[in-house]
Amino acid sequence: MSENILIAAGFGGQGIMLLGQILATAAMYDNKHSTWLPSYGPEMRGGTANCTVVINDEPIGSPVTDTPGELIIMNIPSLLKFEPSLKENGLLILNTSVVDREPKRQDIDLVKIDANKVAEEIGSTKISNMVMLGAYIEKTGAVTVESVEKALRKKLTGKKAALIELNLKAIESGIKLARK
Repeated sequence: MSENILIAAGFGGQGIMLLGQILATAAMYDNKHSTWLPSYGPEMRGGTANCTVVINDEPIGSPVTDTPGELIIMNIPSLLKFEPSLKENGLLILNTSVVDREPKRQDIDLVKIDANKVAEEIGSTKISNMVMLGAYIEKTGAVTVESVEKALRKKLTGKKAALIELNLKAIESGIKLARK
């Protein structure tokens, strides 16, 4: 049995929910079970936002967890809130463009990604979430890149379809950064 439990967290407007939706949808394309559970702060933009994604080879009993195995952290308040709950030897992918401090935990696998800078170099800081998703895919193997592309094509339709290639470049950049 293979299971990945991720909490992605940041400010509203950083694409946290889309990241989670893409990941959960990609898992379904990979013939896995998945859940996506969003949590929003009271503000629309700039408030807190996080989601829990559970991916498993077996049916999932609950989309809720107190101890995730993986975290994607996009800002300092999210680091402070979720770092203590990460499982021992868990994976923390940290956006160092926004988070200017080190995690307190020494018993975790830490991957630092300057996601906003990379996204800006590609063409838009709005795709920093996809840079982080690429790093997550590389470090966990939870889903395939092919399934992520299918999920992007499903979620980004209409005018947003023009952003698919930009998002794919961001994911590929995140994959390469996580290999280093």
